[in-house]
Amino acid sequence: MKSNKYSALKVVIVFAFLISSLSYGQNTNFKVTLDAGHGGHDFGAVYGGHVEKNIALAVVLKVGKLLEAHPKIDVIYTKKTDVFVDLVERANIANRANANIFVSIHCNANRNTAAYGTETYVMGMNKIASNLEAAKKENSVITLEKDYKTKYEGFDPNSPETMIGMTLMQEEYLENSISLASKIENEFATLDKKVRGGGVKQAPFMVLHKAYMPRVLVEMGFISNPAEGKILDSESGQNEIAKAIATAIISYKNEYYGTGSIDTPEVRSSQRSNESSANDSGRATTRVKEVPQAAEDRKAASKIDSSQVLFKVQISASSRKLDLHPRNFKGLKNISIDYGSKVYKYMYGETTDYEKSRNLLEEAKAKGYDSAFLIAFKNSKKISIQEAIK
Repeated sequence: MKSNKYSALKVVIVFAFLISSLSYGQNTNFKVTLDAGHGGHDFGAVYGGHVEKNIALAVVLKVGKLLEAHPKIDVIYTKKTDVFVDLVERANIANRANANIFVSIHCNANRNTAAYGTETYVMGMNKIASNLEAAKKENSVITLEKDYKTKYEGFDPNSPETMIGMTLMQEEYLENSISLASKIENEFATLDKKVRGGGVKQAPFMVLHKAYMPRVLVEMGFISNPAEGKILDSESGQNEIAKAIATAIISYKNEYYGTGSIDTPEVRSSQRSNESSANDSGRATTRVKEVPQAAEDRKAASKIDSSQVLFKVQISASSRKLDLHPRNFKGLKNISIDYGSKVYKYMYGETTDYEKSRNLLEEAKAKGYDSAFLIAFKNSKKISIQEAIK
């Protein structure tokens, strides 16, 4: 009798475990890590009584509340109170949670109090002085951390360019990061208030460097600008900004992962391009156009088998469409364009030879495209550079 009861109990326990495991496996919601810039003894920028750390935390909590109302989104916070968190730990929090995106929220400031507008940054090595200055300001936070020289060995916060040697094969997230950043800036552009106008930019931010997922850093506006500072520090202004950011995140989630729960932790834009264009008649479908090529170029291209790995160099991405003429691309020929997520991505050259693709990359950089990077395709679908090299 005891044996029968024991056996029945084992069956119940195993059945319950299987049901629990199945439920857990199906609970694959879209995970968003929100990071409020600065905190604790790190006040960030302070102008006219407006304190960056307070504004950033207030907006993050508002964004989180809006996202938590969505049944298929989980929100992870790097912090929910006014405390200081090391930059690398903020990224680690997102990595441990297997977050789908990482969004760090800040306020901008400038000695020129007339400066205004939003800027949304993606991780990149752009050497434009203003972008590097923004990165320098945010990266200087590491000097407030204990043993920062050991922890960030080889990185000088006063020279963001030193991060170039520390970056390894993270360009696979750049396309999706640009898409998310573009959506945020597009939402900011709908606001009636003056908190808008900067656009998507690239810079080497330490807080983005160690997050292994699409990630952006949002500068909500300039607290050094008297008018914009008042908006950023007001309840109504923060509510509008939070709604814009949350709307953009939900739009990104719906486009790349659908409106339901997530099937896999990573979905590339190229894998969903056909589905997205079929489900959203209001958005242009992904398409590629190429400039006229020389006869020998066309002959070489015709021999390329789609099942082979094809390398291209992405030189830029913009919300503005350009004619594919060499004069618009610093003299580079053989330019192709890929449109999706309201972003035009411009690519230079194509080859099945990895070493030749490296030469193409050097040519693009020599022309001034310092942030250019390699991308790869197989069977007309984008794959990671690591997979392509294998």
